[in-house]
Amino acid sequence: MSAAQKTAFILQIHKNPGQVNKFIHQLISNDQADVYIHIDKRNDQIGSKLIKNKNVKVLDKAIVCEWGDISQVDTTLLLIREVLAAQKDYDFICLRSGQDLLVKNGFKEALERNKKNIYMTLRKVDKKNSGLMKIHWPKVTRRRYTSFHPVRVYRSIVQSLYRKGLNLFPNKNEWPEDYQLYNGAQWFSMPLEVAQYMIDFMDANPWYYQYFENTLCPDEWFFHTLIMNSHYREKVVNENFMYVNWGNTIQTRNSPLYLKEEDIESIEKSGQYFARKFDEDIDCSVVDYFAHKVSVGTINYDKQELRSV
Repeated sequence: MSAAQKTAFILQIHKNPGQVNKFIHQLISNDQADVYIHIDKRNDQIGSKLIKNKNVKVLDKAIVCEWGDISQVDTTLLLIREVLAAQKDYDFICLRSGQDLLVKNGFKEALERNKKNIYMTLRKVDKKNSGLMKIHWPKVTRRRYTSFHPVRVYRSIVQSLYRKGLNLFPNKNEWPEDYQLYNGAQWFSMPLEVAQYMIDFMDANPWYYQYFENTLCPDEWFFHTLIMNSHYREKVVNENFMYVNWGNTIQTRNSPLYLKEEDIESIEKSGQYFARKFDEDIDCSVVDYFAHKVSVGTINYDKQELRSV
């Protein structure tokens, strides 16, 4: 595999540098990938604890990256621009977080078999359910609340009224009538040329970014909508290779549950290449299990062709 194009992994991280190092080692151990890292500005001191390696680049610029906010998009754009500025012949750019791990061998081979595909989970969103984008959300509402908080009640009421046809706080930015909205999980793997197209489009069309600035959770809409309204839409595969265990209580339903040792069987049975959310402070054994077992460039003997959806 030494002659294969490298993959660029872009990571958004904010904690646990030791755990992040284990993920980085999985990605670069076979010299099949470079890793570009953005560290949340509130915790940028952890950069000194990350692996020093020719395949690892920590961004010089850091911003505060908050849940539900346009800063999530800003962080991804910073990382994409850093990759493109490197002017290396990568095959794919893959967005992941510092709380992900590889959990199955063969990811590099899967990408090599399908070099033109774009991988992200998404769905078309009708007008009735597009309130997160069609409503202007003040900064205070674009935060994660894990309890029965007044802001969560406010968000629920405003969206309920929107679905009934009453938009109290409309997003007043321009949006083309022929553009369809899409959303899904923020994680993606896309060919380098597609990432370049997105940057070129945004540089030429500032209205697009402006529309999303005061929306809620734009990272789950921004890139999906851009690609699905482009000529690349036929290359999208509705898959992001990620195992996630979602909560179902008011405290946990907005975030993946932390994965533990007892989840290993379910993770492996899923057939996915990545999983989240890991935290070594909660369960280090499951982190070590996959960190020692899996790497990005190891042949997967149970190969399965990926089909376009």
